[in-house]
Amino acid sequence: MARRKPPRTPANLPAPDNPPPALVDAGLLGDIRSLIEASRRQVAQFVNSAMVVTYWSVGDRIRRDIVGQERAEYGKQVIAQLATDLTLEYGSGFSRTNLFNMLRFAEVFPDFGIVQSLAGQLGWTHVSHLIYVEDPLAREFYARMSVAERWSARTLRQKIQGMLFERTAISRKPRSVVMQELEALRDEDRMSADLVFRDHYVLDFLGLKDTYGERDLEEAILRDIESFIRELGTDFTFAARQKRMTIDGVDYRLDLLFFHRRLRRLIAIDLKLGRFHAGDKGQMELYLRWLDKHDRHEGEEPPLGLILCAGKSQEHVELLELDKSSIRVAEYVTELPPMEVLGRKLHSAIAAARARIDVSPPELTLGEEDPQLPSGE
Repeated sequence: MARRKPPRTPANLPAPDNPPPALVDAGLLGDIRSLIEASRRQVAQFVNSAMVVTYWSVGDRIRRDIVGQERAEYGKQVIAQLATDLTLEYGSGFSRTNLFNMLRFAEVFPDFGIVQSLAGQLGWTHVSHLIYVEDPLAREFYARMSVAERWSARTLRQKIQGMLFERTAISRKPRSVVMQELEALRDEDRMSADLVFRDHYVLDFLGLKDTYGERDLEEAILRDIESFIRELGTDFTFAARQKRMTIDGVDYRLDLLFFHRRLRRLIAIDLKLGRFHAGDKGQMELYLRWLDKHDRHEGEEPPLGLILCAGKSQEHVELLELDKSSIRVAEYVTELPPMEVLGRKLHSAIAAARARIDVSPPELTLGEEDPQLPSGE
């Protein structure tokens, strides 16, 4: 029997020698595609928002049912039975783990107005990470930064695990000041330098071990500039390396120059292998004044400086009043220490900073005893 040839389709038709002119204008096709894609995004956003609100409502309803019950086992039994019934009818989205997450969501975000705001900006997977951040201030920080810097759920989880809040300069401020700055970010889209700069930077992705020089450090950063910017913050844009500044015939070179879009400022970064010294401040002040005079454009704020060093003395920083200047000093590590060690160091630094301004330190915890988070992204 002769083998039957497949029918001709647009995919396997031979191309004509002289194809007819296109009947549809490329601009028309492009516009229609844009309309369809925009509509799809709106639908996806609406569905996501409705899902987050629904999950909160489910958690709130469960919370109201079991509130006041003295037996913890009662709540577990209720959720286990609900999970069995709802999963049969609506699928795995209402598993026991997810119902516990919904309950937790309602407990840590009791204000429905805040929930509605979050639902329009973050997905359920974002929320499922946020609800297990114990400190409310840190939780608010991660929520606002997720929106401002458009973090994926995976990035948010990494930031939480990397203790970004504890490493950020804002965590050393009084809690009332932190809330004011987070509210300004939420309501006015205004970000402060203390929300941008860290007190500790983790540069373990550079792969530097044993002995290395400042040039090795700089070269390693430039080789993995994408990871370095992720650690700095997503609004940083790389501008220059070894920026030359000529003053009275003398050449000076700044290690790295960035621009921060939201702050609208040039950011000068000076790398130091050793500890911070008082003379480092004068050198950075010279760089910043040159940049302000020669490189600052109309509409930009004055430049800021970041001195990245292997160690710093808090007394040096205080006596030089760097917190009142345009210069930040931060430590970096090229090998990530155990999280317990890093956590103790950061919490100790936060407590000491707040004690100096007569503010009680926050109750920060490293461990989690809550139900396991869902693994889906």
